[in-house]
Amino acid sequence: MQFITIRDLRSKSAKIQRELPQEKEMVLTSNGKPIAILTATSADRIEESLAMIRQVRAMRAVDSMQRRSMEAGTGRMSLEEINKEIATVRRERQAR
Repeated sequence: MQFITIRDLRSKSAKIQRELPQEKEMVLTSNGKPIAILTATSADRIEESLAMIRQVRAMRAVDSMQRRSMEAGTGRMSLEEINKEIATVRRERQAR
């Protein structure tokens, strides 16, 4: 996997555009830290590609919520307790 800097993206965009289909993915960095992933796609696959990215993000969010729930000891709450907790949080948000 190729890493490219923001500076490279600005100054070598044509080269990056030519290489991306072969590389498939490139990691964009700023100050040596990854900030984005460039991924090859096409006009006929853009919606499918975005849907897959969104699906993975949603799965990671659910996984994170489940881990936090287990760590907080709320993994064994009943549906009634969950609904009460949701209602409490919603009331607190509306009061703000």
